[in-house]
Amino acid sequence: MSLTQANAAQFADLFNKMVLNVGQALLGKEQVIRLAVTTMLAEGHLLLEDAPGTGKTALARALAATIQGTHSRIQFTPDLLPSDITGVTIYDQRSGQWEFHKGPVFASIVLADEINRASPKTQSALLEVMEESQITVDGKTHSTGRPFMVIATQNPIEQAGTYPLPEAQLDRFLMKTSVGYPERGAMAQVLADSANPDRSAKLSAVVSSAVVTQLADVAGTNYVDGAVLDYIAALAEATRLHQQVRVGVSTRGAIAMTRVVRVWAAAQGRNYVIPDDVRELASVVWAHRLVLDVDAQFSGASAEGVIEQGLASVPAPTAHS
Repeated sequence: MSLTQANAAQFADLFNKMVLNVGQALLGKEQVIRLAVTTMLAEGHLLLEDAPGTGKTALARALAATIQGTHSRIQFTPDLLPSDITGVTIYDQRSGQWEFHKGPVFASIVLADEINRASPKTQSALLEVMEESQITVDGKTHSTGRPFMVIATQNPIEQAGTYPLPEAQLDRFLMKTSVGYPERGAMAQVLADSANPDRSAKLSAVVSSAVVTQLADVAGTNYVDGAVLDYIAALAEATRLHQQVRVGVSTRGAIAMTRVVRVWAAAQGRNYVIPDDVRELASVVWAHRLVLDVDAQFSGASAEGVIEQGLASVPAPTAHS
């Protein structure tokens, strides 16, 4: 059953309440918050490439508080083991049973801080949980539950001693963006309240985790016209055919865009997707999935530039097309 206009209006109202609530902890960053909430409701994961101290932890905590969910933070280091993330099975002498002790990945919002500092083996353990929303330990499957969202961070400055995420792993993130530093006015507000640096601690829940799950299910039924689906496919194909691109947008990337625009449209009170939704989100959903050839990188080309060229060359469908 498709999303009705009345349902879309209710969805937009709850979406805006969540954004405003998180905005109390992360001042002046409405667009980033909207993208984060959209990622959560599209049941995807977010990659943030930011310098330390820009509010990534505050964003994760505020999101968890807003949806009455749990929050955990994993600081990735070179000696971190997969079991440190997923959990371990321990023998209980009193009961004579093997018991599974859940790791920090079993939370509604998981902050994977500096994911590129961990070994590829540990990275893949987290990325497997992201893809499957479950882990298997000693033949037993353990579900993470819903909602489940990983916010992973990378420091773009320090590259020494890091293990860059492979392209195949980057493709598993629904969006990639950055929080960035606040504007001067927002910074002044933060400094005025510096005695209470954790603004997320004061937040109260706007919706329950169960409602978030329902919103995700409802958004997935939002109507996408065949012409818009063809537009997404044409844009994805344009990236693959671009002469400066070695690896373009995959089928997974095109599916991700379809999931995201359904939520984005509903968040604006519409029970249908328009081409402008695709254009608005193309860069944050697709740029990190592109692999440029070496010559293009040396000449200063960027993934965002390739996507802009695709948007300019592929005609968007109109009401009559």
